[in-house]
Amino acid sequence: MIGIIHCGSCLALHDCWFVFGNEPIAPLHEKCHCTTVAIPTSQVKSRAKATSDYSKYDPYLFNTWGIHLHGKDKLFESWGYSVEDAHWLQEEIERQGRINYLSGNYTLGKLNLFGQRLNIRVEIPRKDGQGVVSFITGWTARPHGEIKLNTPYGGA
Repeated sequence: MIGIIHCGSCLALHDCWFVFGNEPIAPLHEKCHCTTVAIPTSQVKSRAKATSDYSKYDPYLFNTWGIHLHGKDKLFESWGYSVEDAHWLQEEIERQGRINYLSGNYTLGKLNLFGQRLNIRVEIPRKDGQGVVSFITGWTARPHGEIKLNTPYGGA
C-alpha cells in the first residue's frame, strides 16, 4: 500500500476563490493534479468576506504595548489616526478589502503551505481633510471566498 501526499501549497489553495485571470496558475508544480472550477457569481457575492483580528490594529498597528518596532503607529499618527480609530480602520480596511478582492483588484504574493498571499491597495482619508492616503494591505486567501488580513499596512 502507498499513501498519497499533497504538497502544502496545493492543500492551502483547496477551495480558495480567485477572480478569473488573477489566480494562481495550475499546475503549480510537476505532477500537480489541481484543477480550477467555476463558482457561481451569486454564491461568490453572498459568501465572500474579508476578516481581520482586532489585534492587528491594537496592539500591533498602534503599538499600544510598546513592543513593536515597525514604526507603523507613527505613520498612521502622521495621517491623524490614533488607537481610538482602530475599530473604524478595521471596518474600512475589511470593506475595501472585500470590494477589491471581488473585483480582482489584488496582486498575488507568496504562495506556500500557509496559503496564497494577496496584496490589496486601500485608501483612507487624511483626518486633517487634506486628501487621501493609499497603501497596500496584506491578506491570505482562505477557503470559500474568505480573505484574512495579515497586516493592515504592508507598504506604500
